[in-house]
Amino acid sequence: MSNGKSILVDTSLCTGCRGCQVACKQWNNLPGTKTKQIGTYQNPQDFSFETWKVVRFADGRQEDGKPYWYFFSDMCRHCIEPPCKISIEMTVKDAVIQDQATGAVVYTEKTKQVQFKDVMCPYGIPKQNPKTKVLTKCTMCIDRIKNGLIPACVKACPTGAVVFGDRDKILDMAKKRVTELKKTYPKAMAINPDEVRVIYIVTDNPKKYWKFAAGV
Repeated sequence: MSNGKSILVDTSLCTGCRGCQVACKQWNNLPGTKTKQIGTYQNPQDFSFETWKVVRFADGRQEDGKPYWYFFSDMCRHCIEPPCKISIEMTVKDAVIQDQATGAVVYTEKTKQVQFKDVMCPYGIPKQNPKTKVLTKCTMCIDRIKNGLIPACVKACPTGAVVFGDRDKILDMAKKRVTELKKTYPKAMAINPDEVRVIYIVTDNPKKYWKFAAGV
């Protein structure tokens, strides 16, 4: 496989506007879903078979008496060695494609033959359509990439918090950005950059953003 592509998500630049979340719905023809208010601005509360991107809100929280608000534009990490692909292909071959040019991990209709409970993902990403039993998640907009376009979520981001490009350039960009942020935020880090293609930069403990932020 070539070096492929990567996406950098700099949470320090995210305003929680949900533009990426809406763009994902629009491009992939995913319907709106009924949700309910449970005391947070986050909406919806998690992924579903028709919601592949969620902007998570760590709102109304405090540490040492000081409030903090963090936003986390959550999506499939498109792992370099995807556990989901490994676990799925233990029972069903060719149900998951890892594109050679980009590294994008894409599910096929064959995933309906898989026992959902057996699918391993440290980030809690894949979901199952209860009617068709097909598994769904972000495709990295591989259809757009193949036609010379950038992923819809990247295109929609108004602050430049989400960037797409060749993996080596994204890794270099992440390293430089973390170095810069550490001057103000000593805990700044890139989450698992050597293991995933969707790399998050955070300025605090990853677990403050989302329980699966660090893949634990």
